[in-house]
Amino acid sequence: MLKNVVLYNSCLTRKKFCGGKFCLETGKLRVYGICLGIFPLMVGSGMIYSILALYISELGASIMHVGTIFTVGALSGAVSSPLIGKLSDKIGRRKILLASMVAFVFVFIFYAFAESFIDLYYIQVVEGLAWASLTVSAVTLISDITPKDRRGSAIGIYDATWYLGWIIGPSLGGFLAETYGFRQTFIVCSILMVIGVFLAYLTTKSLR
Repeated sequence: MLKNVVLYNSCLTRKKFCGGKFCLETGKLRVYGICLGIFPLMVGSGMIYSILALYISELGASIMHVGTIFTVGALSGAVSSPLIGKLSDKIGRRKILLASMVAFVFVFIFYAFAESFIDLYYIQVVEGLAWASLTVSAVTLISDITPKDRRGSAIGIYDATWYLGWIIGPSLGGFLAETYGFRQTFIVCSILMVIGVFLAYLTTKSLR
């Protein structure tokens, strides 16, 4: 029992794998904790992207504009990813993860109150930054707390959680948009993200 306590405290203070069954179980719980924290985003993003192109069109965008709006978001993420990776090495993955999730709260609110499809170009820049921050921080955080011979399994759990969110999200988003409207659906997504920020804060407390 004493040995387990010592191993557990060592894992918490060093924030990395330290050997032994107890620490393996602790690391696995942390992976599940991270996945639980970002699961609301997984559902919310599935809801958003099932209806976003239709929403952009409703705001008056042509098919070409719909495509270029998504391109701007991808470009924002591609340019910022290396910089965010360096920043996460300096200040810690957890701070980047939480900041990205807070950003998504505002992104979904901005979608709800967009007055023109032009507004979505700016929103996509912010969303691209948020996606880059989340992707870099979540994957590296999981890698940091998982031993080398278990990283594939850990990332597999993370990816499976994404797919689960996207199984639930699109149908839910389509139902809400058809029943209550696009803007109300975005508000629901922002509320989900507030819950996600709270869960992520709690489940990653012992991590850097």
